[in-house]
Amino acid sequence: MITLELDHVTKRYGRTLAVDDLSFTVEPGRVTGFLGPNGSGKSTTMKMLTGLATPTSGRATIGGRHYRDLDAPSRRVGVILEANAFHPQRSGLDHLRALADALAVPRRRVDETLELVGLTKAAQRRVGGYSLGMRGRLGLAAAILPEPDVLILDEPANGLDPEGSRWLRDLLRSRADEGHTVFISSHLLAEMEHLVDEVVVLDRGRLVTTGTIAELRQVDTIVRTPTPEALVPILERAGGVVEVHGDGSLRVRGLATAEIGERALASQIVLHELATHTGSLEDLFIGWTGTTPTSTAADDRRSEPTKEEEVFA
Repeated sequence: MITLELDHVTKRYGRTLAVDDLSFTVEPGRVTGFLGPNGSGKSTTMKMLTGLATPTSGRATIGGRHYRDLDAPSRRVGVILEANAFHPQRSGLDHLRALADALAVPRRRVDETLELVGLTKAAQRRVGGYSLGMRGRLGLAAAILPEPDVLILDEPANGLDPEGSRWLRDLLRSRADEGHTVFISSHLLAEMEHLVDEVVVLDRGRLVTTGTIAELRQVDTIVRTPTPEALVPILERAGGVVEVHGDGSLRVRGLATAEIGERALASQIVLHELATHTGSLEDLFIGWTGTTPTSTAADDRRSEPTKEEEVFA
C-alpha cells in the first residue's frame, strides 16, 4: 500500500511560478483524478513526483520517500508523461522487449502485456505507423509491464475510442481494487466522471479542491411553478440561492428539497415540478476554475487511421 504525498510543494522556473504551496495526498485502493486547465501545473507536479523535476521547496514523495530513493523505482512506479516516448522505427514488441530487459522483467511478461492492452496483432508493426490510440495503449503497456504498485498517468485516454475508454476504465479500476495507487490526469471530464473515485483540482498552480466526486458534487433543486415571482422571495428569505431561468423554472441551492416543498405548501403556492439536480463534473470544473476544459494542440493532432488501425485504436 503506497501513498503519494505533496507537502507544501512550490516549483519556480525562473520568475514563473508553476506550482504554489501545493499539498495533497493520493491514497491506494482508489483512482484519483488530477484536473485543472492547461498550464495549471499538473504535468509539473507529476514530474516532481517521478523525479523528473525538483521542487523549489517542499517534498513530493511516494510511500514517504523520494522517487530516486525507492528500491527499483522503475519497477515500483509505472509512468506515462510523454505521449510519444517511442522510437518510431521500432516495433511495439521490440520496444517492450528492450524495456523488459532494462527492468529485468521476464520476456513472457511482454506477451502477457501486449495481450492485456489489445496490441498482440499489431506487435510486429513499427510504432511510427501506430494511430494515436494504439500509441496510448503501448504507453500504458510500458507503464504496467513490471506490474508496479503505483501508476502515474498523464492523459492516458487520448485517442481511445469508446470501447478503448471502457477498456481503460476496467483496467485501472482492477488495479485500484487490488490495492494499487492510481493517479491519472485528463481533460476528458466526461470520461473521468465514470473512472475516478476522487479528484484533486489545480488552477494556476494552486490547489482548488480535493475530495470524492460524491462529496464535491453540488446538489440543486429544480422547481417549476406558475407563480415563480411569489416563491422566489420566500426561498431567499429562508437562505436559499435562487436562479430564475428563461423558461420560468428555478434552480435553488442551499435548501433541502423537502423544505422547499413545505414552504411552498405553507404559502399555498402550486408546484408543477420539484426535483433534485446533480451537476456534472464539467459543471463543477467550470465553477472551480472559471474555465471550460479544452485539449492542448498536441491533444488535438489526429491522423486519419487506416482500416487496420481502426481495429486497434
